[in-house]
Amino acid sequence: MSYRECYGVTEAEDRKPQSDEAKSAFTAPSGVEAAVDGESSTTSEFAVPRGLDVTAPAADESEGSAFSPPSTYRAREAPPAFTPPTGIPLVSLTKDVPWQDRMRTMLRMPVSERPAPEPVQKPDDSGPAVPRVLDLTLRIGELLLAGGEGAEDVEAAMFAVCRSYGLDRCEPTVTFTLLSISYQPSLVDDPVTASRTVRRRGTDYTRLAAVFRLVQDLSDPETALSLEDAYRRLAEMRRNRHPYPGWVLTSASGLLAGAASVLVGGDIIVFFAAALGAMLGDRLAWLCAGRGLPEFYQFTVAAMPPAAIGVALTVANVDVKASAVITGGLFALLPGRALVAGVQDGLTGFYITAAARLLEVMYFFVGIVAGVLIVLYFGVKLGAQLNPDVALGNSDRPLWQIGASVLLSLTFAVLLQQERSTVLLVSLNGGVAWSVYGAMRFVAEISPVASTAVAAGLVGLFGQLLSRYRFASALPYTTAAIGPLLPGSATYFGLLAIAQNEVDKGLVSLATAASLAMAIAIGVNLGSEISRLFLRVPGASAGARRAAKRTRGF
Repeated sequence: MSYRECYGVTEAEDRKPQSDEAKSAFTAPSGVEAAVDGESSTTSEFAVPRGLDVTAPAADESEGSAFSPPSTYRAREAPPAFTPPTGIPLVSLTKDVPWQDRMRTMLRMPVSERPAPEPVQKPDDSGPAVPRVLDLTLRIGELLLAGGEGAEDVEAAMFAVCRSYGLDRCEPTVTFTLLSISYQPSLVDDPVTASRTVRRRGTDYTRLAAVFRLVQDLSDPETALSLEDAYRRLAEMRRNRHPYPGWVLTSASGLLAGAASVLVGGDIIVFFAAALGAMLGDRLAWLCAGRGLPEFYQFTVAAMPPAAIGVALTVANVDVKASAVITGGLFALLPGRALVAGVQDGLTGFYITAAARLLEVMYFFVGIVAGVLIVLYFGVKLGAQLNPDVALGNSDRPLWQIGASVLLSLTFAVLLQQERSTVLLVSLNGGVAWSVYGAMRFVAEISPVASTAVAAGLVGLFGQLLSRYRFASALPYTTAAIGPLLPGSATYFGLLAIAQNEVDKGLVSLATAASLAMAIAIGVNLGSEISRLFLRVPGASAGARRAAKRTRGF
């Protein structure tokens, strides 16, 4: 019988060289005669008695690792992987605040410092399968991102869904077209990762509000919503039709353009002319979308009818403000929603998503410029005397303009497919925004950029407060309210100057339009951040929402 067979030594141990300390203490010293026939005068108490057959079982399993978990380890019953040297901070997250704030507080913490409370959803002892929870999380994130929600809120919603089913060690990642989430049960288990691509985008704030309600119910400890119920509600959201039919959307587009033309000095004839041009452009854009043309060409085609009607009225020597007709048509096309979302992502640190959104805005804007410039170029060749000065001096009708701003915000809310309960609030928010802008711009004679930024800041502040009161998204309360502040006039003046071979003047006007657009986006985001600054999560520390501290450019 060999040494390995007798003592059950594995081949891996036999391969290791033995040190001096590992040698037997009973080895015969030099000069002492060794035992003959296996007999020795000195018998070790650890020796195997004679006649006892020691047969070690065959080693079936392969060579293990020192980092492998023991056979008695169970991931479900395991303690936390490690405790930081400073201890785990005490974070009290009450349910009296929106889930966005609670999840932002948790999401900005490192994984090692997140407290791990009991799972909210307990349909059974075993719990739902991890891949199904991740799939539900990605589907919810897809609806939010496709609806125009900011990347930070999408990540917070995805983290809330995973955490409600007990998956607290998860990391969501959001980019412009890709959603991914990774869950690691413990430091010794392999992570599970899933991803989903957002291929189509649509504007339906009613569906967005329904998704927020679903996330709120999942995050509520008192609501026992199973995984099957969550899937059923998600399927109902996808099947539901839009709250407004197509003819209502087309009419809202026309009313929006008409109200915008009144803001820049138009009369009743200009109102109907701008409304007609916007409705024709909307129908042409729908026709192009049905043929599968990209959105760039849809914006190009939609910008042509209002410009064509304005040029036609000028050529026919009709005593109307044709510039107001064209400007009103542009208000219905300017991508204010995508602009605000892009700037918000950039300010919150999601630079890849922000760059992609702003690039999308640039493509839309170039499409509008191309459509209007084509019509203006032929209008100038036909002898149309387009004078941008006729659209100026529009501060002598404050009541008409306030009413037009309310109508513009209302129709904008309808185009965004908002719930009817939010339309009145966002319309009043738009009227207040224009009143503040008009008081600062025309009465106090402050620069238009500063006036626009302050008015947009109030829109963001009121929108955030309303969303916190209703535990909903802030987009339905802010996006439509910034409609009266969009730089339609500056955009048209720049395009007209370029069409009349005054490139320098046109570029200056377009730069002014870009400055106004950035002022709107930054003002809305600043208003939201101010509300979060003074309305903190109860029980959370002051540094709960951590951000990068980089003030020296490196």
